[in-house]
Amino acid sequence: MFLDIEHVVIRYPGSQAAHPAVDQVSLTLQAGEIGVLIGPSGCGKTSLLRAIAGLERIAGGHVAIAGEMLSRAGGSDRPLHLPPERRQIGMVFQDYALFPHLSVADNIAFGIPQLGRSERARRVGEMLELVGLGQVAARYPHQLSGGQQQRIALARALAPQPRLLLLDEPFSNLDVDLRERLAQEVRAILKQASTTALLVTHDQLEAFAVGDLIGVMQQGRLQQWDDAYQLYHRPATRFVADFIGHGVFTPARIVDSNRGPVVRTPLGDLLDVLECPLPSAYPGGECEVLLRADDIVHDDASPVKAKIERKAFRGSEFLYTLRLASGEQVLAHVPSHHDHSVGEWIGIRPEVDHVVTFPRNAPA
Repeated sequence: MFLDIEHVVIRYPGSQAAHPAVDQVSLTLQAGEIGVLIGPSGCGKTSLLRAIAGLERIAGGHVAIAGEMLSRAGGSDRPLHLPPERRQIGMVFQDYALFPHLSVADNIAFGIPQLGRSERARRVGEMLELVGLGQVAARYPHQLSGGQQQRIALARALAPQPRLLLLDEPFSNLDVDLRERLAQEVRAILKQASTTALLVTHDQLEAFAVGDLIGVMQQGRLQQWDDAYQLYHRPATRFVADFIGHGVFTPARIVDSNRGPVVRTPLGDLLDVLECPLPSAYPGGECEVLLRADDIVHDDASPVKAKIERKAFRGSEFLYTLRLASGEQVLAHVPSHHDHSVGEWIGIRPEVDHVVTFPRNAPA
């Protein structure tokens, strides 16, 4: 492993000891991988990023890069805290932090004063080419768009060839359309540079666009550290299932049948339960099943009917909020040429490839 974070705890003065800002978080990244931390405000993701950078001291665990210990809280060994300037870690902030009085080229060159003039100019040229902005070298930050400023901030952070790059909400100042496109561009740039990176965001689409591995945090704890597919289809906790994507939890019961275990729901029996618990896993087999919007298919021939309570146009599709006759609510993605009215009853059926269940009334 390249980045090794093990059982890290962060406490702030005056905070309750029982509720650290970061609580026993462990994760790893291999060289060249991009990780993303996502979660609600105050979940500890930025605190963890700052601890990796050396801007916060840890109260437990350790942080290491390429086998070198950067922070260690003590225990059987002496405490260690390497200062930020000795960690060879680059940072990109949400406000870009470009120097307004310096040209683009000089902004990039600012972090590599140790290089000779010709070597520095060559490195600046490489970085401008990497981010696709060689034509703006002589301009000043105020003459650039927000997306261009962000790419210049990235080029400046990469110029010293950091061992690890940290990005704190790097796209939050940009409009929605630009954010996802720039996130994909940043991923391509980091991969081309073979840079190991860890990014913090609150936006799921950004996380999915950038990350090889994504960590979902809640109240200082890392709920799951996995790739996007696993987070979406195999959430480890109810919180992850609720936080990622669009979905609802519907009362269900796991029962034995002549076909093996099935999950009995108000929409019918779900059969693909290969990785689901057996009925004995829950008292009486009673559980809640996660039904995502893409698990529900509009089918006029289906005997199961649902009333449209809300509809949101998404271009190629509608997101329908539906109410079953039994009272349960579900969501469905429906192609936008199926333009039904609010209050209309439509046929639906479940088409669930990954059946995910949780204990009945489990806390989110």
